[in-house]
Amino acid sequence: MSAPVSTVEDAIQAALATVNDPEIRRPITELGMVRSATIDADGVVRVELLLTVAGCPLKDKLRGDITAAVAAVPGVAGVEIDFGVMSPEQRQSLQSQLRGGGASEEPVIPFAQPGSRTRVYAVASGKGGVGKSSVTVNLAAALAARGLSVGVVDADIYGHSVPRMLGTEARPTRVEDMIMPPQSHGVKVISIGMFTSGNAAVVWRGPMLHRALQQFLADVYWGDLDVLLLDLPPGTGDVAISLAQLLPNSEILIVTTPQTAAAEVAERAGAIALQTHQRVVGVIENMSWLELPDGSRMEIFGAGGGTAVAESLSRTIGAQVPLLGQIPLDTRVREAGDAGNPIVLAEPESPAAQALGAVADRLALRRESLLGKPLGLKPAGR
Repeated sequence: MSAPVSTVEDAIQAALATVNDPEIRRPITELGMVRSATIDADGVVRVELLLTVAGCPLKDKLRGDITAAVAAVPGVAGVEIDFGVMSPEQRQSLQSQLRGGGASEEPVIPFAQPGSRTRVYAVASGKGGVGKSSVTVNLAAALAARGLSVGVVDADIYGHSVPRMLGTEARPTRVEDMIMPPQSHGVKVISIGMFTSGNAAVVWRGPMLHRALQQFLADVYWGDLDVLLLDLPPGTGDVAISLAQLLPNSEILIVTTPQTAAAEVAERAGAIALQTHQRVVGVIENMSWLELPDGSRMEIFGAGGGTAVAESLSRTIGAQVPLLGQIPLDTRVREAGDAGNPIVLAEPESPAAQALGAVADRLALRRESLLGKPLGLKPAGR
């Protein structure tokens, strides 16, 4: 005896509830995307799905996920999907839902709110060429591989390179004035390179850089992140100052190479924390040595730079700044970055990947908010 139609329909709704929107990563039923789902006498299910925008780049993935989920329901003989598009009112409602029910004229930066549980790491360096972007994308990929929800802001507006290193060529999708960031290797990412034509240069001055960073943080729908990494431009210029204003709770990661000249410049980048009142969470020494076939190490850029920076910043700031790790020089790091597949994923057993993974383990802590939590304090007796 076949199951009652109502039970099959309930099972179809339950199956649809298991399908997440690929960009928002929440059930399509919860987002109001399923307009209808009916089953006819022949067992064919017809689903009418409302896309957030016409020409959704992930339409085929939605089709496949819905078909697989619904076809697994007993009694279903086939699945047909009709795609429509949300009305402006429906998109506005979705935007309000994703932003927590508020529709303010100026979107807030969620990571700057008192109840935020997201650890925000600003990856900085004193000068260019020390591998800061490579470190950022590998840490992001390693953290995501450990099950954390991770986002990356490519805040190096002039020298953006994160999309290539993470292997994403997708353009962000807009829902009203909200931006859905593309994802790659489980990492959400936003970059000015996603909004420019080809390899066009960005020629902006300070106020424009500030506004771009503000939009990346407030207008992008990041969801509930465990960790947000920002790949900063080298030095202590406009973007570093803007970050301290927009995200005063962000923590600074300093990347340097072992050589003395690079270490001295890196110290200046870390010392900005004295003026911005940010915490320097640690130093990462990149390109520390080249491992030779016989097992010995060639210190191409000298030695001791990372330790010197950590010790100097500890004295300057008056708080312990640890050396989080030393990353060996390996051509495979560059090759994996050019291929868009970070070395922590492409060759996880390599020495460089192991060193980067160890740093990720030290950073993989989700900040716990004290908002609404009882502290167990009682009034003192008289």
